[in-house]
Amino acid sequence: MEEEQEQALAPGQGDALLIVDVQNDFLPGGSLAVSHGDAVIAPLNRYIDLFHGRHLPVAATRDWHPQRHCSFQSQGGPWPAHCVQETEGARINAALRLPGDVILVSKGTREDRDAYSGFQDTELENRLRERGVKRLFIGGLATDYCVLNTVLDALGLGFSVCLLEDAIRAVNVHPGDGDKALARMVEAGARGITFESLA
Repeated sequence: MEEEQEQALAPGQGDALLIVDVQNDFLPGGSLAVSHGDAVIAPLNRYIDLFHGRHLPVAATRDWHPQRHCSFQSQGGPWPAHCVQETEGARINAALRLPGDVILVSKGTREDRDAYSGFQDTELENRLRERGVKRLFIGGLATDYCVLNTVLDALGLGFSVCLLEDAIRAVNVHPGDGDKALARMVEAGARGITFESLA
């Protein structure tokens, strides 16, 4: 039975890897750094190699904010300015080995609307459906904001979700936020996995 479950987990037709916001501003030294955020890069590269090696889609989201975005403290929002379009901070970190055919989706592109989910005001759902995707393997930054909202939206849209527990890190504005977000995603139907459970 355990072997059957492992086989069912193995990525195959209908599966895609979705990497959330591994951008310089969210990594150590960035304007909105997630503690140990860079620790997601090595495991995500392993997942990328696995999916790309099996000719399965790899998608990535990025915050791509205008200079006067509503989420910035200068505009009355909760966060310091981050991931401003065309800046070094908005770049996906160079150590992440994204394939040339990555499905890249920009979010939070309007001044007046924030977007924690990769599905909000983007073409992500359509682009995944075009590729026949039914199940998403999701990791990235940050557990308690953009990963949480992307996972909940994916589930709400009818995708199955495997949450990459070894490739997420939390902001933890309030202590325990990351753990609460994890519990909420699992309760909503996401399945927590690690690379070892696939290999």
